[in-house]
Amino acid sequence: MTQQHETAPKIWRGRFFEDFEVGDVFRSRLGRTMTEVDNIWFTALTMNTNQMHFNTAYAETTRFGKPLMNSCLTLGVICGLSVPDTSENGTANLSWTDIKIPAPVYAGDTLYAESEILSLRGSASRPNVGIVGLRTRGINQDGVVVMEFLRSFMCYRRDAPEVADRFPQTIAEWGVG
Repeated sequence: MTQQHETAPKIWRGRFFEDFEVGDVFRSRLGRTMTEVDNIWFTALTMNTNQMHFNTAYAETTRFGKPLMNSCLTLGVICGLSVPDTSENGTANLSWTDIKIPAPVYAGDTLYAESEILSLRGSASRPNVGIVGLRTRGINQDGVVVMEFLRSFMCYRRDAPEVADRFPQTIAEWGVG
């Protein structure tokens, strides 16, 4: 049995509303290892005073035994890992709902995102966009699901003027090679 390979596009512009079908599943190409510095900076930036995220001595006395990654950071990273496949041409997030955290995330864990398209509809008020509904989950290096959520966003259509190619034109000749 021969395996067929798709040719990568020469120009990647991301997916547009027309590119999605209900049931499509996308898995992040990259993983992201969470670090202690990520956790402390994010916790400090967001003014979160729960010691579980930045006080190792305190966290060692809890049932987790070590600091937990801030769950809002985890949500942001998992969502971000899904963007190249889903909402790179999004114009607005509309909702995040049903956020579940079935397992903890610690510094050193590597996260991946998996998303499934659940619904699609055109926008009644904005003809240049459609509404995409999906579910996304974060999976760690051991295959453990650490977060799940529903999300919806507005996605540009391929012919929307907002997504026209804006690469600057030049008349300069190449100076190398």
